[in-house]
Amino acid sequence: MAKSAIVVAKKVDSKIITLRGQRVILDSDLAALYDVQVRHLNQQVKRNAKRFPPAFRFQLSEHELKLLRSQNVISTATHGGARYLPYAFTEHGVVMAATVLNSERAIEMSIFLVQAFVRMRRALSTNRQVLAKLTEVERRLESHDSDIQALMEAIRELIDPPDPLRRQIGFEAPEESAKSRSKASKARTLHFPK
Repeated sequence: MAKSAIVVAKKVDSKIITLRGQRVILDSDLAALYDVQVRHLNQQVKRNAKRFPPAFRFQLSEHELKLLRSQNVISTATHGGARYLPYAFTEHGVVMAATVLNSERAIEMSIFLVQAFVRMRRALSTNRQVLAKLTEVERRLESHDSDIQALMEAIRELIDPPDPLRRQIGFEAPEESAKSRSKASKARTLHFPK
């Protein structure tokens, strides 16, 4: 890939956002990539409305627009931004927009856009596979942890075995009751006259 193509690809990748669980590009960004005015892009799309079902293009809600503005993705109406709710184009909508614009630049950029969507799809797929593998490894480690703990306890016992039980040798006198001990101690105490 040539240097200029890499720069364009990175520029295209940065314009793709996720809305409503789909990867999309806003009409203003798409118009800039296709080198047309946003008004002209939306006008062509409206003229060919049958080619753009909701799966290809949808208009943002006020809430979505507010969230995007808070994330600095688009400017506010007071700072030169759009004064209408923007449209979001899905991967298929991007290709369809290139066909209705019918310009060399639109066709060329649609190829970069489709490739960017494909790269993102692959990256998400790879991430899902990595997460699945991590979950499997964690599950295995949990079972191994208990096995390792049991092994460590066995090693500790081998290193420092408990004292063996030994029979005592000799005689052990039975314990006397408290009364008999006190009588015996009195009897043993001698009193001398003064």
